Parts: sequence; C-alpha cells; structure tokens
Amino acid sequence: MGNVPCAVKPCLSYQQLLREHLWIGDSVAGALEPAQESAQLSGFPEYVKIVEVGPRDGLQNEKVIVPTDIKIEFINQLSQTGLSVIEVTSFVSSRWIPQMADHTEVMKGIHQYPGIRYPVLTPNLQGFHRAVAAGATEVSVFGAASESFSKKNINCSIEESMKRFEEVVKCARHMNIPARGYVSCALGCPYEGSITLQKVTEVSKRLYGMGCYEISLGDTIGVGTPGSMKKMLESVMKEIPPRALAVHCHDTYGQALANILTALQMGINVVDSAVSGLGGCPYAKGASGNVATEDLIYMLNGLGVNTGVNLYKVMEAGDFICKAVNKTTNSKVAQASFNA
Repeated sequence: MGNVPCAVKPCLSYQQLLREHLWIGDSVAGALEPAQESAQLSGFPEYVKIVEVGPRDGLQNEKVIVPTDIKIEFINQLSQTGLSVIEVTSFVSSRWIPQMADHTEVMKGIHQYPGIRYPVLTPNLQGFHRAVAAGATEVSVFGAASESFSKKNINCSIEESMKRFEEVVKCARHMNIPARGYVSCALGCPYEGSITLQKVTEVSKRLYGMGCYEISLGDTIGVGTPGSMKKMLESVMKEIPPRALAVHCHDTYGQALANILTALQMGINVVDSAVSGLGGCPYAKGASGNVATEDLIYMLNGLGVNTGVNLYKVMEAGDFICKAVNKTTNSKVAQASFNA
C-alpha cells in the first residue's frame, strides 16, 4: 500500500468549499468576480431573476399555523439577501387556506425595502381590494391549465376563472399596479394526468392578453422532465415571448433543476423558487415542495449566471424558518453546509 505521509492536508469543509468556489463571501451579494463572469457558459442568460415564493407558496401547505411575527421576520430576512421579488402572502378566504388568514397583518407588518417588489396572490376582485388596502403594490392571479384542478383549487371552471382575472387585471391596470399570471398544471395534473400543450398555451395566452406582464408556468406536481418542459415551452413561446415567461418547478421526482436548466437554454430568465424547498399544494396530494432557492442559486453560480443574491444569507433565512416550523430543510446545499 505504500507509506502514508506524516502530514496529510485536511479536507476542506463544505463551508470553505462554498466560500472559495461559490462566491458567498463578504463581497457584494451575488456579484461575480471578473474571472467568474468570463467563465459563464454560452447558451445561458447573463442574469436570472429569482422570484422567491417561500412565504406564500412555501408556507400555505403547512398544517400548523405559523405565527404572524415569524412570517414577518422570515420575509424581512429574505429582504436582506439580494432577492428582488418576494411573494408575501395570499388574499384568499381563510376557509380555503387557513395559513394565509393573517394576510393583512403580514403585508402591513413587513419592512418593504426600496428596489424589492412584494407581490401578493389575489384570486378575485374582493381579494384585490383587500390587498391594495393593506399596501400591496403588485398582485398575481392563479389560473390552471386543468379544468379539474381549477375547480378544486379556486372553486370555478377555467372560463369562470378567466372572467374573474380579467376584472382583477383591469382594475390593477387602472391603478398602475402590475399583475402577474400563474398557470398551474402546465406539465401534468393530479386529477387529469397529462395536459395538452394546446390547453397550456391557450390559458397562458389569455392571461398575457388580458395584461399580465409575466406568465409563470408551473409544474405543480413535479412530474415534468426536460423533454416535456422543452415541448411545453416551444408551444407557449409561439404565442408569448420568452422575456414574459417564468418557470415554477416542484421537485417531486427530482427533476426541478434539470427542467429549469432546459428553460434557461431556451431563453427563459425568470425562475420561481422557495427557500429550503418549502411548499407543496393543498389540492395536489403527494406534490413535494418547490425547487429550493439555495440549490437554484448554487447551480446558477456554477454556470456563471448572476442573480444578485447572496447564497449564505438565503441559507440563514431558510435555517430560521425551518427551525420555526420544526422541519428539516429540503435544500441539498443547506444540508451539506449546515450538517458538515
């Protein structure tokens, strides 16, 4: 076997590896050094906007009600990471989503930092007016490409939902409030199985046509693969430019990062994610959480793609909320770092 050297260089800790190779040190949050910029791989965008959905989509499925002050502190911590968009809450009836019953208190309680957008979900005109009264300056409407899921999730058909959303978006436009549109079940439905590309494209086109500035295409139950993601985007992009699209991937089958990578290669530069991989869906049994923001940033940093977000600060915010709700992070990056 040979002689073992008397002085063996110790292995670097995961924290050291992150600091030395993934740029989370004391420099400007998320900024890449010149050498790292030149290492950016061709075929990917220079910058990706991350839409953090942890406080809303991440927490809505938690069975134990998270205290309002914890939600506020969580959002305030996220606001100090370099994230430019943080989805705060949902102005829905507490009968449907009890976890979001404190939407007004949360919206009024957070510190809104300059340069950061804090959208909220508003499924109807009543929710929209409540959101605006609470201080919301951006809203989202949540549609579906599946008839069954639409009825389960928002208690109406796709056609009925479009009429509701038109009212919300029209009112928002008159008040100069940006509106974003979600299309859930873009790659599969827990009730109907496969969804036709035509239906996904049709719903996306209607939301974009009514005035939603950005359409987030959601793999709600995480069944998509790079192949199905590519086909779906090819279809939708015939009607909507890539600059107006985002992807929202759940990681049920471990395909989220691969699906996002495919979307980036196709010109998408907006990605939804949730710190610690929080989430699921109250109306999609078995669906796991969103892609973890930490894991997304790790991958993008490795590609030389700028996000403006400090990975370590995101991990700290994730550690805070996981301890608060007594659960283990789903982020592989956070697990490797904090458990080292």
